[in-house]
Amino acid sequence: MQIGILIGVIAVLISFVLVVFGFLNIFPLYIATPLLFVSIFFIIVRINNKNRFKGFKI
Repeated sequence: MQIGILIGVIAVLISFVLVVFGFLNIFPLYIATPLLFVSIFFIIVRINNKNRFKGFKI
């Protein structure tokens, strides 16, 4: 579980650098911005998934 969050944090950092490069017109923003959104979404899904009630086991 923790490895997924670590991968997500690394992806956010890389995506943030790509967005900064996009602001400097080195990398296209229309590619960098969705990558940042997807990586933040991935972290939120990984963090919220561990607290989900999965029902009673019979």
